[in-house]
Amino acid sequence: MTKSTTAQRPLGSGHDARSTADDVLRGVDLTGRTAVITGGYSGLGLEATRALARAGAHVIVPARRPRQAAAALSDTPGTEVVALDLADLDSVRAFADGVLASGRTVDVLITNAGIMACPETRVGPGWEAHFAVNHLGHFALVNRLVPALTPGRARVVPVASSGHFLSDIRWDDPHFRDSPYDPWLAYAQSKTANALFARHLDTVAGDRGPRAFAVHPGSILTPLQRHVPREEQIAQGWMDRDGRPADGFKSPAQGAATAVWAATSPLLEGHGGAYCQDCDIAGPATSDDMLIGGVKPWAVDPAAAARLWELSAELTGLDAFA
Repeated sequence: MTKSTTAQRPLGSGHDARSTADDVLRGVDLTGRTAVITGGYSGLGLEATRALARAGAHVIVPARRPRQAAAALSDTPGTEVVALDLADLDSVRAFADGVLASGRTVDVLITNAGIMACPETRVGPGWEAHFAVNHLGHFALVNRLVPALTPGRARVVPVASSGHFLSDIRWDDPHFRDSPYDPWLAYAQSKTANALFARHLDTVAGDRGPRAFAVHPGSILTPLQRHVPREEQIAQGWMDRDGRPADGFKSPAQGAATAVWAATSPLLEGHGGAYCQDCDIAGPATSDDMLIGGVKPWAVDPAAAARLWELSAELTGLDAFA
């Protein structure tokens, strides 16, 4: 098993925070490639789906609301909607079994779907919903799809966030069973988990397995904020009273760019497990300003990544690399 190169130093990709998903795919031909993008019918996921399809990929979009997804993608050739509820591990298994039974290989897997700051919700065996949906459901999905991931070429891209600044993994109480529930800490923990998942997946997959990269898309107003009241978004400085995004916020097309870049850029060869933002590898966070970004040490710590993998395998009963 070969450990990944994980130095958090920008490469000078030639792209930046203003680049769009179409910009990073200009000149890239993905004809014959298959991508899977969870939540690929709304917000950043929809922009990523459209960009990859325009570049020639066939994009499978797992969706908790298949009818809504089909409507959103009705004008996007080269896409396919399949039912999937990340909060239900039986649904995850059914989706993965369908992909495996089809005999198709998967070249790109972007684990984009997620929830943010939602009221306290329990799923499955009492799991906290952010941790379950944003992390454990995707952990299960990736592990079940490993046989379909193109050997030596596939990339797995978990969509994390600078929200990870607010919390490490709550090792003693990840499901908020013994402490008061805080929706922002719950979200933050799940985003740290996304980053750590990419790091350890890249390590355990070894030379023949998929390469994995976590990405921070930037600050963007999308349906992800549906649980955050408008007045709170204004108070946080995310938008003005007319609904215009704050300075420094990206458009959805710009927000999708880093995930698409991480899924396709040859510059990332030899840098598996890295945390990326603004279409490049992110540097270490030098402040607590989430708009500036960077990555906190707890989100790229190899020992923590291995510990989270072990916990996730225990909870889901899955480990494709054991």
